[in-house]
Amino acid sequence: MSTQSIRVFRKLEGLFSVYKPKGVHWKLVRDTVETNILKGINAAPPSAPRLRVKFLLGPGGSKSSSDLTLSAASLPALSDHPLVSGPEFQQVRVGVGHRLDAFSSGVLVLGVGHGNKALKDLYGSCVTRDYILEGEFGMATNNFTHTGTVIEKTTYDHITRDKLEKVLAMMQGVNQKALLVYSNVDMSSQEAYELAVKGALRPDGKTPPIMLGLRCLHFQPPHFTLEVQCINETQRYLCKVLHEVGLELRSSAFCKGVRRTRDGPFILRDTLTRHHWAAPDVMQAIQHYRSLTKAPKHTRMDTNSTITGTQEDNHTDNQWQEKGGKEAIAPLN
Repeated sequence: MSTQSIRVFRKLEGLFSVYKPKGVHWKLVRDTVETNILKGINAAPPSAPRLRVKFLLGPGGSKSSSDLTLSAASLPALSDHPLVSGPEFQQVRVGVGHRLDAFSSGVLVLGVGHGNKALKDLYGSCVTRDYILEGEFGMATNNFTHTGTVIEKTTYDHITRDKLEKVLAMMQGVNQKALLVYSNVDMSSQEAYELAVKGALRPDGKTPPIMLGLRCLHFQPPHFTLEVQCINETQRYLCKVLHEVGLELRSSAFCKGVRRTRDGPFILRDTLTRHHWAAPDVMQAIQHYRSLTKAPKHTRMDTNSTITGTQEDNHTDNQWQEKGGKEAIAPLN
């Protein structure tokens, strides 16, 4: 029999995205969402308990008679009472897509129920992801981020935006050549031409990280901001990219922040922030993603939306700091 809790769970099966703040481990985000979803499911009204027929002893119909009679009565089964049986759902599995380390922030895709299989299929299709990288010239660290030990200091007065963009164009060209090699498509064929025109060339199988796009959004030495579109990347690889940019410019650079603004079809403005990780909001986000998958395919990212996404990300980070950081994300007991 399908209960109200089961019907709520069916509506929660699917994919959605949340905003992972900087400085918080992805496991803590997943566990918090999982706890909130479990509470939302078990908060559904319980089904009416089953009725069982019991024969009760009672006095006879005559007042003068001392005989006892049996009478049938329908009583609720105590085994079905919530205080006896406990919550209907003891555990809900929430899967995590391409993970973000504690240093990074942005879009984190999660799956509930059969959404875990859809999550595996999604990342098996070599989806691209967009990042905003914040860097600073003049220093190099042992882990390519501002949290590492400084191993070198250099000058950066000779760096201009034109020089930076030339280096970025060179690095993007190298990665595009690597994409052609790993795509396993004959470059002299009509198929390769059509895929290249559509921008649909993808690597065949597991490959090293490949950058499909790289451009400068902001340049004010020593600070600069890059937008990167890539496949099969890690956050450490992205930090190393900034280090290599510094070396190509005969200087040094380290990463101050990594923000993911898009993960496949999921973009920043569709993510759920901390105060919307409840079951009703998750259900609404899943329904929104289902409506997008049924609609005709269209491009959802452009220059303006990328910059707007960065501003929204900064605003979300500020809200997170105001709410008390990690303490605000502790799972409810």
